[in-house]
Amino acid sequence: MWRFWPLAVIAVAAGIVLASGVTRYLSFEQLIASRDSLFGFVESHFLAALAIYALAYLLLAMLALPGGALLSMTGGFLFGAMVCTGITVVTGTLGASLLFLAARSSIGEVLRVRAGPWLNRFRQGFAQDAASYLLFLRLVPLFPFWLVNLAPAVLGANFGTFLWTTFFGIIPGTFAYTLAGSGLDSVLMAQKQAYQACITSGAAGCKVHIYPGQLVTRELLLAFAAMGVMALLPAGMKRWRRRLAARRARGEVTKA
Repeated sequence: MWRFWPLAVIAVAAGIVLASGVTRYLSFEQLIASRDSLFGFVESHFLAALAIYALAYLLLAMLALPGGALLSMTGGFLFGAMVCTGITVVTGTLGASLLFLAARSSIGEVLRVRAGPWLNRFRQGFAQDAASYLLFLRLVPLFPFWLVNLAPAVLGANFGTFLWTTFFGIIPGTFAYTLAGSGLDSVLMAQKQAYQACITSGAAGCKVHIYPGQLVTRELLLAFAAMGVMALLPAGMKRWRRRLAARRARGEVTKA
């Protein structure tokens, strides 16, 4: 049972953070309400603000908490796309790596010992082309960030491969969200005026209608999908060559 303590600590910490309700402050409504004070704090204490953001993103990635896209946009809004992308990629990779190591030392080790033949074959197939699969999962946002951190640990991925594919794989998406955040001020001001007008009119159900997905274009998502397909090409070619070699060994295919 001792090997489960790192993952147990992460789970308990995540539960405490969620139960505290602190994640409710990560919203566009809160960003609009705190805009002036946030800009003032960043202007007066830039390094401290950057350190707070870095720690927040590290904890979010390590504890598998929701809100990564919105936090990235907030960082781009406050610090600019280039600075925020660098900080987010480093802290996101570190947090993801800590979660990966905790999961591998507990769940991954248990599965390695007790897994059945089917899962062992699946793990071996994943390990053969882990870099391609991990890059695909990072580049194409089909699954939550936390799930892409846990699944490779369960499937027996090498830590070095996980580390570099995470670092380079999250750069495009991170830059897209921070770039969207850097141009968010005019959008927030327009929404603030509309929200205040709604409140003044006495209408019910006044809300700020902004979602992270609305600020990422369809063309950008298609570009991510194309990069994901490119990442899978090496794995596909290797699999095709293995099958071709097996057929040749059986005499089904002759060399040209």
